Amino acid sequence: MKRTSIISILAGAAICAGAQMPREFTPDQKLRYAEAVIENFYVEDVNADSIVDEGIIAMLKTLDPHSSYTNKQETTELTEPLNGKFSGIGIQFNMSTDTVCVVQTISGGPSQRVGILPGDRIISADDSVIAGRKLPNSAILKTLRGEKGSKVRLKVKRGASDELIDFVVTRDEIPIHSVDAAYMVTPEVGYISLSRFAEESGKEVAEAIMKLKKLGMQKLILDLEGNGGGYMQPAVEIASQLLANGSPVVFTKGRRTDPQYFNAENRRPLFDGPVVVMVDQYSASASEILSGALQDNDRGIVVGRRTFGKGLVQRPFPFPDGSMIRLTISRYYTPTGRSIQKHYEKGKGEEYYLDMLNRYESGELMSIDSIHLDKSHPYKTLRSGRTVYGGGGIMPDVFVPVDTTYNSKYYRDLVAKGAIQKYTFDFCDHNRADMLQRYPTEDAFFAPEGGFDVSPEMISALVAVGEKDGVEPNPEQLDRSLPIIKAVIRGLIARDIYENGTYVRATNSLNPVFIEALGIITDPDRYSSLLN
Repeated sequence: MKRTSIISILAGAAICAGAQMPREFTPDQKLRYAEAVIENFYVEDVNADSIVDEGIIAMLKTLDPHSSYTNKQETTELTEPLNGKFSGIGIQFNMSTDTVCVVQTISGGPSQRVGILPGDRIISADDSVIAGRKLPNSAILKTLRGEKGSKVRLKVKRGASDELIDFVVTRDEIPIHSVDAAYMVTPEVGYISLSRFAEESGKEVAEAIMKLKKLGMQKLILDLEGNGGGYMQPAVEIASQLLANGSPVVFTKGRRTDPQYFNAENRRPLFDGPVVVMVDQYSASASEILSGALQDNDRGIVVGRRTFGKGLVQRPFPFPDGSMIRLTISRYYTPTGRSIQKHYEKGKGEEYYLDMLNRYESGELMSIDSIHLDKSHPYKTLRSGRTVYGGGGIMPDVFVPVDTTYNSKYYRDLVAKGAIQKYTFDFCDHNRADMLQRYPTEDAFFAPEGGFDVSPEMISALVAVGEKDGVEPNPEQLDRSLPIIKAVIRGLIARDIYENGTYVRATNSLNPVFIEALGIITDPDRYSSLLN
């Protein structure tokens, strides 16, 4: 025998001798007995560690979609986006039905640059099929990560279409900064884009607020679109920078854990002017804690689409070998008592992660009338007494549908083949000195008058690059997508010449959620009426 535990000896003796086993096992004895039987009597050699790992994974799948197990390598790699640096393609993913499902693209990372979106499913990488093979996270990460500058060809399935999209992604060092952009939209309105809630996020947001206040900020747009969350504590820290001292931020309740209440802690708010928060269907977890706290305290207006609905609290339970269970132990509730978590059925994680597709097919992303709210239990905000609803995610005060105005297959193919990125890289490589001389700062680059604009000659050059890469010219679709193509070119050039955060400054002009947020925060009467 390989082991001499009581259970192993009991199993071996009983089976070999035909002895009668105890009539009942406790659950833990039953598991140990099963493992001992397999290890000692299976027809071929087995890896006991692998059997135990698979058993833990199977147990957790019967609970909820967010309880999970990771081995030592996976535990290290999965915490890197919140703690360190690495080179790769820049995505966060979940395994859904043995398929890599993109949960979030790292802002400014390689995957976002070529147009990979949350909800995309990666079928293959180079010549290796990774869908349907039950590969562990470590194998997926090993395939997708690699040396900076190396390329990987991905085949991606998007939505209900059977057509696979080809992407060529150049691996790069993945940016870890939480604040992607912080700039003045108008002389009074500041804008901060937050992509994740990492260890330093509270500090980064505070620094951004101080920077913008020095530039004259009196009103703030806080962009949480696509922010899949992270650590809870930074959400409380950021809420403390905007709420009055002692204001409730979030509380948790669980079956075996005492309720925990988190309130704003400060001498005075770092910023006390009007606030509008941008959210969408990919804003999750800590994003929902922050936006829900501001909404429930009547501290700001939430604009966009219903958020993801991730309100389960995971606690890490590490093993001595470096592996870890992240077990759901409680739920998040907003200050009014709304549960953030959307509905799920135990053991049906696949259906849970198809929720985005279901929202699209039901029309929820296009029309507020298609959103089914749980109106059986309304809640009242803490100061104005406005009615808000629970049942999953944060429902914005002002709904903004998805905008498909500029979509076309031609534009999608240009992005997927990397043609726009390739063109802008070559443009910057040949014109960097001239651009810096003409536009020494990003403010000069984005100036309404005299700033940089994309010329017709540049568009013609891009079309030629695309054609060389196999994207057949399509004048009609090019004309339809021209505004977004020009905005993306401006953003990529600005990001290359100045800094990462300038990309969103170029594309915000076509973002309907941003446009709505700006319209509200610059209209005092509308802002006040929505808040009251």
